[in-house]
Order: sequence, then structure tokens, then C-alpha cells
Amino acid sequence: MRESEQRKKIVEYLKRNLKKGYTLDSLRWALINQDYSKVLIENAIDKVHQELAEKAPILKEKPKITYQIMDEEDNPVNFKKPWWKFFS
Repeated sequence: MRESEQRKKIVEYLKRNLKKGYTLDSLRWALINQDYSKVLIENAIDKVHQELAEKAPILKEKPKITYQIMDEEDNPVNFKKPWWKFFS
């Protein structure tokens, strides 16, 4: 097999088994024990990371909603906690 075909095969193997829940480290050692070269494995892992990063959704930060009570002159009103709530 050519190196590019081997890398594609390893990339698919990694994707499939990562979806099953295996750790990347355990997959790396399984491939090393099957006599794949470490350089080829690391290149395939980099490719998998790149492909998974492209598929990952962009996370948007949710806005934080705060409430504040205002008086008639638009000044914030601060409420003190009752003394018995300090003990709970």
C-alpha cells in the first residue's frame, strides 16, 4: 500500500473508533502495536484533528441577563438581605 492510502485508512480507523468512545492514546498504541510507523500515525492524528475541527459547530457566547430595580429617578435600588438569611 502506498503511504497516502495507508494514511486514509488510518484516518478512517481513528474517526470510527473515536466515535465509539476510545481514547486517542489507546488508538495510537493499538496502531503502533500493528507496526504502523509513528510518523504516519501522528500525521493521521493531525489530519483527524483538522477534519473534526472543521465539522465542530461554532460556539456562541450566550448573553448574561441581569435585572436591576430602578426608582423614579433612574437610580438603582439596593435591597439588604434579612439578618436570618446570613445563617443559611
